[in-house]
Amino acid sequence: MNKLEFSERDICTKYITPAIQQAGWQLHQFREEVSLTDGRVMVRGTLAARIRNPEVKGGPKRADFVIYGRPNIPIAIVEAKQAKYEVPLVC
Repeated sequence: MNKLEFSERDICTKYITPAIQQAGWQLHQFREEVSLTDGRVMVRGTLAARIRNPEVKGGPKRADFVIYGRPNIPIAIVEAKQAKYEVPLVC
């Protein structure tokens, strides 16, 4: 299979998880698919509702991987993308 056809989940399983483990992190030191926020609360008059759709601005946010320095102390977030996207240079 062509790497450019892999889904984001395939990239996580085949490349990112092994890379994190090869860097010396144990399975109990990182988690996959972590919820970061529940989504923004929209208030209109006396009515309030939370935005549940992750595709909508203000919706719930998730991280593909969170690495923990100590239990419940996150130190890094890893975001995965499909291989068809280029890696931007950060200066």
